[in-house]
Amino acid sequence: MNKLVNWLSVKAAPAMKKFISRPWIAAIADSMQKIIPFILAGSMIFLYNVIRSYVPVLPDLTNISNFTFGMLGIIVSYLIASEAMENLKHPQYLQMAGLTSVAVFIININPKINAKGLMTVEFGRFGATGLLIGMLTGIAVALVFHLWSKLHILEDSSIPDFVVGWINTIIPILISVAIFTTIVFIGNVDLFNLVAWLFSPLQSFGQTLPGFILISLIPSLLYTMGISSWAFNAVSTPIFMAGISANIAAVAAGGAATNISTSEVMFTSALITMGGMGATLTLNILMLFAKSRRLKAIGRICIAPSIFNINEPLMFSGPVVMNPILMIPMWINSITGPLIVWTVMRLGLLNIPAKMIQVGQIPAPFSSIMITEDWRAVIWYVVLFALYMATWYPFLKVYDHELLVKEAEE
Repeated sequence: MNKLVNWLSVKAAPAMKKFISRPWIAAIADSMQKIIPFILAGSMIFLYNVIRSYVPVLPDLTNISNFTFGMLGIIVSYLIASEAMENLKHPQYLQMAGLTSVAVFIININPKINAKGLMTVEFGRFGATGLLIGMLTGIAVALVFHLWSKLHILEDSSIPDFVVGWINTIIPILISVAIFTTIVFIGNVDLFNLVAWLFSPLQSFGQTLPGFILISLIPSLLYTMGISSWAFNAVSTPIFMAGISANIAAVAAGGAATNISTSEVMFTSALITMGGMGATLTLNILMLFAKSRRLKAIGRICIAPSIFNINEPLMFSGPVVMNPILMIPMWINSITGPLIVWTVMRLGLLNIPAKMIQVGQIPAPFSSIMITEDWRAVIWYVVLFALYMATWYPFLKVYDHELLVKEAEE
């Protein structure tokens, strides 16, 4: 254990920090930190809705989530472009690059405008579904502004500075908007569908063990880079729905459920996503006993959502997102969890779910028993809980020590 902690402290963490300190990567990381209040606001409503499902007389507050958590895509498009301009030393473009990115993002969600001028859009694309597109939009627009600034157009001319400033702002705006107008409206390319298509080969082997692991690992990889795992739903949902439908039909016909790649196994059972993607409940519990004030405080704030498998507050405030130390154990858990669950279900040591209950906010192990209809789920919950905690522990210890040193210096 000491050798592992030493390797993480001396080699792994510095290497990852060097990578994350690069201007473009730092822009993404900084943006992910700045959207935390919106994520926390939305997560509070998710938690409220769990209570509301048992007390239906409570008012529906979904719109609060829709216009906080549900706006992450467009917010991130602004932040990344703006942060990139700051990191690349282009202060004159901070606001204009961000605003241009917002305009381009609206183009990229592919709105439909009829003859009367009425625009219709898929609302979900503004939020977590559009997070990846928002990030790519921010980076693309920032790149246009960055490359244009390198040309130093008219900087040594006799033209007044404010006119030069207008010209050097208008042109990258036009270039950015023109590029994506051509792609989306003239080329008739839906970027959301394009992203889904790029991941479509996964669907052909989604019900295999490698496919099941990838369906767990890829969203975790994206999540640790600040991209909501919901962005992967276009790929995973068809696999999950086909799998559970086949299980239900098989059991109704007197057969046995055989498909493990379902939302019920991945999320509802909470054996893999214990506390959320990456099994962060055990991380949250470890944080309660951390030595640094920051981690202990965050652990206390996030423990209630974590119990209900809501980990956005923990992921972004811990943070795990773009954290060179805590990203690694999340990836490990996203491999070991599916591997163990697949194995025990395939060996008949735990029932494969055969009913559709796609609610991931029910605390485990209650949800584990409910969806599998198998008391052995408690045993496997305990085994996985211990494994996840053992995985998180050495990495959190290193991060806790770093924060402790910083707090001592302050």
